[in-house]
Amino acid sequence: MIPAKQYAVEDFFKNPEKSSFQLSPDGRYYAYLAPYMRRMNIFVQEIGKDASIRLTSDTARDISQFFWGNNKRILYLKDTGGDENFKLFGVDIDGTNLKGLTDFDKVRTEVIDDLPDIDEFVIVGLNKRNPQVFDPYRLNINTGELTMLAENPGNIQSWMTDHEGKLRLATAIDGGVNTSILYRETEAEPFKTVLTTNFKESLTPEFFTFDNKNIYASSNLGRDKSAIVEFDPRTGKEVKMLYENKDYDVDGLFFSKARKVLTAARYTSWKRERYFFDKQFEGMVDKLKSKLGDIEFGFVSNDKAEKKFIVYSFSDKYLGSYYLYDTEADKLDKITDLGPWLDANEMASMKPIDFKSRDGLTINGYLTLPKGYDMDNARDLPVVVNPHGGPWYRDQWGFNPEVQFLANRGYAVFQVNFRGSTGYGRKFWEASFKQWGKNMQNDITDGVNWLIDKGIADKSRIAIYGGSYGGYATLAGVTFTPDLYAAAVDYVGVSNLFTFMNTIPPYWKPMLDMMHEMVGDPVKDSALMREASPVFHVDKIKTPLFIAQGANDPRVNKAESDQVVEALKKRGIEVEYMVKNNEGHGFGNEENRYDFYRAMEKFLGEHLKKTAEVK
Repeated sequence: MIPAKQYAVEDFFKNPEKSSFQLSPDGRYYAYLAPYMRRMNIFVQEIGKDASIRLTSDTARDISQFFWGNNKRILYLKDTGGDENFKLFGVDIDGTNLKGLTDFDKVRTEVIDDLPDIDEFVIVGLNKRNPQVFDPYRLNINTGELTMLAENPGNIQSWMTDHEGKLRLATAIDGGVNTSILYRETEAEPFKTVLTTNFKESLTPEFFTFDNKNIYASSNLGRDKSAIVEFDPRTGKEVKMLYENKDYDVDGLFFSKARKVLTAARYTSWKRERYFFDKQFEGMVDKLKSKLGDIEFGFVSNDKAEKKFIVYSFSDKYLGSYYLYDTEADKLDKITDLGPWLDANEMASMKPIDFKSRDGLTINGYLTLPKGYDMDNARDLPVVVNPHGGPWYRDQWGFNPEVQFLANRGYAVFQVNFRGSTGYGRKFWEASFKQWGKNMQNDITDGVNWLIDKGIADKSRIAIYGGSYGGYATLAGVTFTPDLYAAAVDYVGVSNLFTFMNTIPPYWKPMLDMMHEMVGDPVKDSALMREASPVFHVDKIKTPLFIAQGANDPRVNKAESDQVVEALKKRGIEVEYMVKNNEGHGFGNEENRYDFYRAMEKFLGEHLKKTAEVK
C-alpha cells in the first residue's frame, strides 16, 4: 500500500486565494474575499476582465461576511478579536466612501433583510437599546441614518419581512419555553399573536408566499420530522403540506424571485438532498450535473434577472471550486479552485456509518480512514474521535480540513451524530434533553466500542478532540470514561455547566428557561449539573490533555478552560494550555490556526502512534 503524500499543516488551514464569490445585482461584477496582509478582505472584479480592485484593508481580523447593497455598494460585517459584536460597514465598488454604518461599542448587528429591490436601504437588528434583545431598524447604506421600525418588547427573537421589504412577522419566546408567531397585515398595525407552541414544537417561517398573504414554513407541528408547509398567519392554521420526508427533517426551501415560484426543498440524509418543485430549476441542475460530473454542487449567488449564477462544487476529498454559469448561453466557466495545492487523490474518503446505542437508538455518523484503507483492510488503527459542537447541530458529508489533516497523519477520524444532532426528527432531538455527559456521551462511547469490536480501532490508541460542545464531550470523555482515551484535545469547551449558564452572551438570556429544560436548571437540577460538569471530576482524569481557548470567547468564557487547568495543576498534573488573546470562539486568524494545529499534531504524535500497518 502506498501511503498518502504528507502535506504541511499550512496546506490544510491557510486562507484560500479567493473565496465567497457573489454576483452584483446587474451581473456585471463579482465580489470575493482574498488575503491582504494575511487577512481576508473584499475585492471586486468586472466579469471578463483580469484586473480587480481591493475594497478593504483590514489587517487585524478576516472579514467573514459581505453582500451587495446595490450595484455600486457592498456591505460587510466584522467584529473585534472574536467578540462577535459585529459592526456593519459600507464601501463603494471603486474603494471610496468607506463608512461605519453601525459602529457602536458593545453592540451586535444582525442583518434582517438586505432589501435587494431597494437600493438605498437594508433592515438590521441592533441590541444597542437593550443588550438582551434586537430592535429592527431601516438603515440608509450611504449615510448610516437609522429609523427604528418597532421596539422589541423583550421577547422577540427574530423578525421577517415580506417580498416588498415590509416588516410583518416576528417570532417571540416566553421565557424561552413557549414560542409564538406574531403577525400584522401592514406596518401601521400592531403585531398580534397568531400561534403559540412549546419550544419542542416549531413552525419556522421561511418566507412569504408570492402574494404576501401566507407563509411558507418548516414545521414539525403534529409530526416528528419537520416538513415544508403553507401557513395562514391570519388564522394560525396550516393550509397545506408541500413536502415531507419520512426519515429526515426538511429544513430548507428555495425560490426564484424573478419567476416567483418555489424551486426546491432541502434535507440531509448522509448527503445533502433536494426535492424539486420546479421543472425549470431541475433542468438547470441536470445540465450542471452533465457538465460537472459526479460531484456535489450548490448555488451561492445570482444576478437579479437570474441569468447568471455562481456555482460552488465540492466533495469529501476536494475543498471546492467556483464557477460562473450563464443560463442563456448554457456556458459554465471556472472562476477558481479553493485549494489547488491539495491533490484530491491524496485525500481520504468520508464514509457514512451507523450503529445501535446501548438503549436501542440508531446513531449515524462518518468514518474517514487514511488513504489506502477501507472497511475490509482497516485493522488496529489509531483513531481520533471528533464530536461536533452545538450540540444541536450535526456533522455533514463534505471536505473538512481538520478531518483530512488528521487522516493525512495516519489517523482514522470518527464523527458521531449523537442524540440531539439535528435533522433526524423531534424525538431524536428531545432524547438529548438533560443528557449532557450521560446518554449523549454514551452514544459517543458506544460508537468507540463499535469501532473496537469491528477491529478497526486499536483500543490503546484512541484520542478524542472537539470544539465547543465537542470540547465539553472531550472533557466528559476523559472524566467519565477515563480508560477509553489515550489523548484528548479540548478546544473552547465547556467544563462547568453552572458557570457556563452564568456567562452566556446577554442576547441568549431570554432563552435561559429553554436552556434549563434542555441542559439543566442550576437550582432544580443542581445535582445533575454537578454530576455532568467535568470540572468537578478532574480527579478521574489520567488521559494526557491539551486545551486551547480564545480569550475573548463570548459563548464559552475563558474561565471554562481556566478552571480545568487550575484544578489539574492543584493535583500536580501539568496540562498543555494555549490561549490566544485576539481570538474568540475558535481561532479565525491564520497564524493562530497554524499554532494550534501544529501543537495538536505534536501532542497526538507523542501519545498515539502516527502510522498503522495493515495486519
